[in-house]
Amino acid sequence: MDQQQNIDFVLRTVEERDIRFIRLWFTDVLGRLKSFAISPEDLEVAFEEGIGFDGSAIEGFTSPDEADMLAFPDASTFQILPWRPKHDGAARIFCDVCTPDRQLFAGDSRECLRRMFYRAEKLGYIMNVGAELEFYYFPDERTPEPMDKVGYFDLTPSDSARDLRRSTVLMLEKMSIPVEYTFHSSGRSQHGISMRHAEALTMSDAIMTAKHVIRTCAYESGIHASFMPKPIAKGSSSAMLLHQSLFDREGNNVFWGDDAKNHLSPIAKSYMAGILAHASEISAITNPTVNSYKRLSAGVGNGPRYATWGMRNRSAMIRVPIYKPGKQVAARIELRSPDPMANPYLVNTVTLAAGLDGIKRGLELSEEATSDLLRLPESELRARGIEPLPRNLDEALDVFESSDFMKDALGEHIHAFFLKKKRDEWNRFNATVTEWELDHYLANS
Repeated sequence: MDQQQNIDFVLRTVEERDIRFIRLWFTDVLGRLKSFAISPEDLEVAFEEGIGFDGSAIEGFTSPDEADMLAFPDASTFQILPWRPKHDGAARIFCDVCTPDRQLFAGDSRECLRRMFYRAEKLGYIMNVGAELEFYYFPDERTPEPMDKVGYFDLTPSDSARDLRRSTVLMLEKMSIPVEYTFHSSGRSQHGISMRHAEALTMSDAIMTAKHVIRTCAYESGIHASFMPKPIAKGSSSAMLLHQSLFDREGNNVFWGDDAKNHLSPIAKSYMAGILAHASEISAITNPTVNSYKRLSAGVGNGPRYATWGMRNRSAMIRVPIYKPGKQVAARIELRSPDPMANPYLVNTVTLAAGLDGIKRGLELSEEATSDLLRLPESELRARGIEPLPRNLDEALDVFESSDFMKDALGEHIHAFFLKKKRDEWNRFNATVTEWELDHYLANS
């Protein structure tokens, strides 16, 4: 459907389904979901003229002197909220944020990804992304204590959250977000959910929606869902694994190749090489909190420590899933470094930018990192051209600050605000586990 057909469908559905509240969603620079509600009577005007709000109250948007902003609903993202009552119901629509003169706002995360998506499209590529989110269930937002003793993929009556996972999946599917599978993850009280691939902007919207649904279902069950990367010092870490691939305009997967070993095309290998070349620069975006680096520094089984790739090595930053004969469309890479606290729009923006740079420059992929290789001393790994990822947020921000590549990918507005906000966070709390860290991240993850 074109834009007007989408708008007509939304207006008709709102009337027919007794929708009384339309929640307008958007995301701030740090990846936090924001929302306000309008009435059905104002929806048509919102599509035509936007709805004004105070941008100075949103971190990373505008100063008090330039506070006025407009939210324009994207009709293609309309979904009824299934957990709200059917009578006088509620729906949500993601919005594009604009300045008062209707210019797209440079600090809008969705627009940032859309700009990079269009850049790829001009080169003949369409980015597809699948996502796997890991998270913990805790008794409340101040108590990081496991609620079960269940392990990875265990089927046992003591998995107390199995019904909660089921209801969460049903909620997501009612919002047109297809779930491939859900499972108990490695840590006690840790869970995972895998969403079927979609184009990059749609998947980023889906990740934001999934996190909200997971939290909402948990809250209604009297518990807290946490996306903190490493909430328990000796427990498993939580990741946001992204399965990425590029398609051409005819729907062919350009990542598939006839390489007998890994079935990747030269384009896919250069794409991977681009991400690895910019690994340190993008780290502040893929791993944006002090706590993120407790996951990365934990090593094998938690998060990657080096800018590497591997076929079956899950300690690599990029893993190449096993190819299934006849499934060329499924050829992809798995980016394993991002964590669930990251803004998915910005993560997909910077990784796509890095991959396109690798393709443009024809970068060659480094040697595969096996488990044996990663046991070598760091000095020897460096001699082989394998660089470590930043060890803490401070190191990541140093590289991020000096990167012209990141300024170009994100735009000056997002780059400057993100840097300032995260510098403040580092300077105030440093790299130690503090009471603030638990309170803040648990409550806001």
